[in-house]
Order: sequence, then structure tokens, then C-alpha cells
Amino acid sequence: MSNDKSNLKDLRKQIDELDQHLVELLSTRARVVVQIGECKRGDDTPVYAPDREQQVLRRVRDANDGPLPDKCLEAIWREMMSGSFALERSLRIGYLGPPGSYSHLAARRKFGASIDYEAVEDIASVFHGVAGRRLDLGVVPFENSTDGGIGETLDTFLEADVRVYAELLISVRHNLLANCELSQVTKVYSKPPALAQCRQWLTSHLKDAQRIPTVSTSQAAEIAANESGAAAVASTLAGEMYGVHVLESGIEDNPSNVTRFFVIALHEAKPSGDDKTAILFTTAHKTGALADVLDVFRKHELNLTHIDTRPSRRVNWEYYFFVDVTGHKDTPHVAAALEEAAQHCRRLTVLGSFPRATDVL
Repeated sequence: MSNDKSNLKDLRKQIDELDQHLVELLSTRARVVVQIGECKRGDDTPVYAPDREQQVLRRVRDANDGPLPDKCLEAIWREMMSGSFALERSLRIGYLGPPGSYSHLAARRKFGASIDYEAVEDIASVFHGVAGRRLDLGVVPFENSTDGGIGETLDTFLEADVRVYAELLISVRHNLLANCELSQVTKVYSKPPALAQCRQWLTSHLKDAQRIPTVSTSQAAEIAANESGAAAVASTLAGEMYGVHVLESGIEDNPSNVTRFFVIALHEAKPSGDDKTAILFTTAHKTGALADVLDVFRKHELNLTHIDTRPSRRVNWEYYFFVDVTGHKDTPHVAAALEEAAQHCRRLTVLGSFPRATDVL
């Protein structure tokens, strides 16, 4: 027993020494970051560059020999990069509020705790904040693996002059939050899609509880914090922010439920080597026009990873198509395909090229 205590003491001493060394290295790295920030201010280079982020995280994964998993190291580096952004220049990132929403959760997982975040009342306000330079970046939901495309986001892309700068995939884990016992819950509040995505669990465990729609999952958590017998379907972040306990976690019907978010900006992302390009188009009014556009992408061997449609809201029975193709718009074969496809369209707009998200955060 005495040998075990002696070994533990020695090992903890090693940890303390390594921690000191890590802090020294991080401080040295931070001083280099400050110099980088000074260089960027000189030529207006963006603080956040998604292609550079991909390079850094790829090198971290390649250098990892264990025993820590890649996801652990990536989380550490993301938080370290968050602090680096703050050292270079304060970033203001807008998201669909209130605080504690899934958009807030997505932004925090992507950009860490050292960034200034601003909750806005609707998705269009995120676009307008970026377009008006009041926000440096915006995080908006684009599609959900269960419910499909987010209509408000698709519609706003038709009007706002911003670029898709990056994408992220967020695992949507719904939780039942309440400050009472499960048997005491008489009302469940949440945004309608969240209630719908937890229908089976709610029917099985709270079949007599009234389901009441709210404008956001965050509002639901706030109500649950103050109303007797009330529960909310919301994120753990909302529970932390409004002081509501997690009664049950992971109550969604589909455990693989993922929401894809876009980071929007006024900048163009540089090629990373593994990119996608988002475009929107409406075809000419002629037979086979859509097939002609799709044939262009097939001819140039560009894979379509996403396709969605929205009515134009200007002309009856006119539709816009939202498509993701593999590759960066500045690479020759993608540029050639886009130029040729535009000949079959009344309008074709490149929304942006960005590094492909490979992991669910």
C-alpha cells in the first residue's frame, strides 16, 4: 500500500510538471497568435479561416498516437483556437436565439467559449446582421436529417448577399428538463419540431401530459424553470442557462438525428482540398431544363450531395433548387461545370464553397 501511495505521488508530480510545461507552450503559441493578428489587421485578412482550421485539425489527428481519441484532441484545439481568435480580434457571431437554443449550442461547439455571441430573434436577422457588418459571422440551421430543409434559411438565401463560409454537423440530443419528478409533469413545452421528434417517448412516458408549442426550445426551458409541473424538451445548454434539471436525456425518436448548420460570412473560403460548393438556381421555362442542368454535373463527374427545392414566392409554380456539389468553385472542372450549367438557368448563384464537414460535433 505504501508503494502504491509513493507511485501515485510520483505520477501526480509528473502531471504537475507536464501541466506547467503545457502552459508555457500555450503561452508561447499565444504570443505567436498575437503577431499573426497584427499581420492580419494590416491586410484585412479574416480572423477565422475555415481552410486553415481544417489544416490544423488534420495535423492534430495525424500526429495523434493515442491514448486520447481524436475527438478529445479536436475539442481541446477548438477551444484553444477560440482563445486565439479573441487574441487576434474580438469576433461577434450571431445565432437564432434565445440563448440556450440548438443554434447557440452549435455555435459554441464550433467556435468555443472565448467568442462574443449575439442571439437574434429570427434566422433572417442573422443574415442581415452579417450583410450589414454588425456581425462577423452567423450560424444558421440549413437542414435536419429527420425534418429536411429549414424553409426560413432557404428563403433568406434568395435575397441576402452573404456567402456560405463553413458547415458543421450537430447531433441533436433532446432532453426532458424539469425541476420536479417525472410523475409530477403535467405540461411539456417545446418548439413543434422538437415535440414531434420526441413523440414516441412522450407518448410512452407522459401520455397524459399536455404538449404546448413554444417559439423556441430555450423559451420552453425558461417556462419550465418557473412553472410548477412544467417540463421542456430542450438542450442541456438550455438547462444550464435557465437552471432546469435534466430528468431524461436522449429522448428523441431517432438517435441519429443530426442538424446541418452553415456559417455565413462576407468572405470567400479558400480551397481546403476537401470542399463542397452550394448553389441555387431556377431553370429556364423549357422542356427538360432541369435534366439539362443535372446532366452538366454528371458530365463533369461532380457528385450532388444535397438537393432541395423552394417556391420562388414571386411567380406561381416557379421553384428554386438548392444543390451542393463536390469540389471548390475555383477549381477548373467545377468552374467549367457552373459556367455551362448557368446556360440552362434563368438564375444561377454560387452561395459559397467551403470545407466538407466530416465529423458530427
